[in-house]
Amino acid sequence: MSVLQIRKSNLDNVANDILYKTLDKNKFNKIKMCKSAKEIWEKLIQLCEGNEQTKENKLSVAVQKFDKIKMKAGESMRDFDERVSNIVNELNVLRRVHSNKEIALKVMLDLPKE
Repeated sequence: MSVLQIRKSNLDNVANDILYKTLDKNKFNKIKMCKSAKEIWEKLIQLCEGNEQTKENKLSVAVQKFDKIKMKAGESMRDFDERVSNIVNELNVLRRVHSNKEIALKVMLDLPKE
């Protein structure tokens, strides 16, 4: 075994150890059969993000939330802003980014008339 192969193997073992120590029992049980850190990482991505259909569904739901959000009666501006920010962050994670101008316009249009 070459020095490079030994080094790669050691780094893979360190990465495996870090990943194992950070996972809860449920996720650990789903990845414990993986042979390498790369394989573990790919399995975790699949478990956490889902497949393409799951991602599309999550995006559709987030877009609907953004499109339908309205300020509730009696809701403070701070609480409404927090709800909007949470949805915008969810969309950003799903790679649907809105400009600050779009977000500000959305908020202004969805404020109550009062």
